[in-house]
Amino acid sequence: MRAALLQITGSDDPQDNLATVLDAIGRAAGEGAGFVLTPEVTNCISASRSRQQAVLRPEADDRVLAGVRDAAAARGIWIALGSIAVKTDDPDGRFANRSLLIGPDGGIVARYDKIHMFDVAVSETETYRESAGYRPGSRAVLAETPFGKVGLTICYDVRFPHLYRALAGAGAEIILVPSAFSPVTGAAHWEPLLRARAIETGAYILAAAQTGTHPAAEGRQRSTYGHALAVGPWGEVLTDLGDAPGIGFVDIDLAAVAEARRKVPALTHDREFEGP
Repeated sequence: MRAALLQITGSDDPQDNLATVLDAIGRAAGEGAGFVLTPEVTNCISASRSRQQAVLRPEADDRVLAGVRDAAAARGIWIALGSIAVKTDDPDGRFANRSLLIGPDGGIVARYDKIHMFDVAVSETETYRESAGYRPGSRAVLAETPFGKVGLTICYDVRFPHLYRALAGAGAEIILVPSAFSPVTGAAHWEPLLRARAIETGAYILAAAQTGTHPAAEGRQRSTYGHALAVGPWGEVLTDLGDAPGIGFVDIDLAAVAEARRKVPALTHDREFEGP
């Protein structure tokens, strides 16, 4: 299977983002991709809760999701909608950061709500409290596809290796990490974290990404690190898109997963232990 990782500079306007993504999906499919991956918050990247309240919709009414489903069906391809921010019926009004795997008939094959919330103080001027606007998920998700078993994660999840080991232990051969990574933490940690997750699991790690400074009609502008990466199951970087918008391609070969796990069968070597 040829996979295409999209790197975009999204905005807080879902309609503009849909146009950008549909154009990229068309170009990726035209170059032979049968599996296209978009980044985190594909529909709306915003630091303004009031803007999010104004433009976000429940999953059933999200126009970006509808448009991407139509594109998958029209082209007969798989699409991993890295995540969309959607309204929920939670009493506190928090959104969900939701990843959706879409099949070649346009149907939704799997849903995953981001488990780990990005509540950090990177510096005095750069702080995030994702849990104030988003409610965390509670369930790991693995999807069966004709080209392999796909585990779904999102961005900050990458810092929690037990999630990835659980997915690999359940059979994941490909694990997705769509992201909108901070430039500061990205420069320090992005590639090492992704390579570590690949090495630990012997799986492909595919990370579509947001990049650059994101236009905002309301609130402060966000900036993201970019560097969408595809990492092979031996830990080698197969694709790195740098910091410019674009499309990266990788050919998925499950024989490489089997070979990495044969060489170092760490997934079979877990032992019970006490403490600390």
